[in-house]
Amino acid sequence: MSAPVLETERLILRPHRAEDFDDVAAMWADPAVVQFISGVPSTGEASWSRLLRYIGHWHALDYGFWAVTDKETGVFLGEVGFADFKREIKPSLGGHPECGWVMASAAHGRGIATEAVARIHQWADEVKGWKETVSIFDPDHKASHNVARKNGYEVSGEAVLGDLPTLVMRRTKD
Repeated sequence: MSAPVLETERLILRPHRAEDFDDVAAMWADPAVVQFISGVPSTGEASWSRLLRYIGHWHALDYGFWAVTDKETGVFLGEVGFADFKREIKPSLGGHPECGWVMASAAHGRGIATEAVARIHQWADEVKGWKETVSIFDPDHKASHNVARKNGYEVSGEAVLGDLPTLVMRRTKD
């Protein structure tokens, strides 16, 4: 299965493709983008692996990440989606789909992440019907905490991923 194409007023969310590599690599190499993710800019090799992982999620699990592009210009703005990264996190995320997003620096502060995350949750509610999704963050990444809250997530606790404290937020549907 390939990712369905989703739209919002300003955005097109589409499947990743190999041709996205330069945009993905540039975004993940940007220190401002990774400041609260790993703190370390990604190598091209790591970005290529990430891109293939995004594509593979759809084929293996029938869900995954989308490339976010500007509806008018086609410019790559970031990535949003759901995943099962089999994280070695304590406590466990309980097997729930993990929602994540990352935006290129040019997209920061424009409400794009909130808009894209809302759209993928609409898709998930209609197509997947998941009762719960989770999202994890650096405890200091306030902008992402706000995006999560605007999309129905609430703090559910803290965990440790690697050696780093990690904030866990959950979105529960009745």
